[in-house]
Amino acid sequence: MSDKILILGASGQIGTELTLKLREVYGNENVIASDIREGSEELVHSGPFEIINAMDRGRIVEVVEKYGVTQIYLMAAMLSATSEKMPSKAWDLNMQSLLIVLDLAKEKYIQRVYWPSSIAVFGATSPKVDTPQQTIMEPSTVYGISKIAGEHWCNYYHNKYGVDVRSLRYPGIISWKTKPGGGTTDYAVDIYFKAKEEGNYTCFLKEDTRLPMMFMEDAIDATIQLMQAEEDKIKVRTSYNLGAISFTPSEIAEEIKKHIPDFTISYAPDFRQEIADSWPQIIDDSNARLDWNWNHSFDLKTMTKEMLKNIQSENNEVVKVL
Repeated sequence: MSDKILILGASGQIGTELTLKLREVYGNENVIASDIREGSEELVHSGPFEIINAMDRGRIVEVVEKYGVTQIYLMAAMLSATSEKMPSKAWDLNMQSLLIVLDLAKEKYIQRVYWPSSIAVFGATSPKVDTPQQTIMEPSTVYGISKIAGEHWCNYYHNKYGVDVRSLRYPGIISWKTKPGGGTTDYAVDIYFKAKEEGNYTCFLKEDTRLPMMFMEDAIDATIQLMQAEEDKIKVRTSYNLGAISFTPSEIAEEIKKHIPDFTISYAPDFRQEIADSWPQIIDDSNARLDWNWNHSFDLKTMTKEMLKNIQSENNEVVKVL
């Protein structure tokens, strides 16, 4: 029997591209996209699409039974910067949706769960460089608190009920296909759009703020590799550290200038600076590389080239790209 996959939160930044890639791998009809509202035309028309509130257990069960779903990827979440503005709503969405899906796996409605965590689980007391898989974790944001709680729920359901739940601690994810969705690392997406469209960018972080990042294609590949790995290879049931590249706003700006020589950047740090300061700078993801052979493909140079090549300028301003 082939896998039938349901994506909850398929219209988000990662969910959109993950869904399309999964449809390439498993076949369009075997990957059901869903969100609280309709997503992009490509997402809705390339395969099955259902309107689902990720906190509505009854509706999720209805769709699981309709399609014979075997795996759920729970991508619905409120991200870091947005969560700080609506903490109670963020907690409810991030926690309730996870517990619903874990219970469905416990009750054998589905066989496998994917749930993303984040570097937001770390805090100001965590080691900043080569942050290890297991270390001090004292998150200072609502998003981080919900993610560390979620990790322990995943581990609990695996140990107590044998639920096959798998997770990655995503760093900042960079993509040209979907615009930012309210995260602290989103400057590293927005900067490329502004560079291409306007030739300048005002950054909400300081120029020397180093954060772990990853090109979307690598993040999608890591997610699918993790879910396809043999069960006995998965040694971490909280969430795997995942790393690729780390850079500062000034470093990304310098790389952009190699393609757009007249590009300029200025800095106006806001509340997101405090969030960024509490996060790691470089992630040690040796467990993922050892357990299921994770390896990234894109560095800052190749990612910048790919981003600037693919972003279409919305306002038709001509910014010369070399």
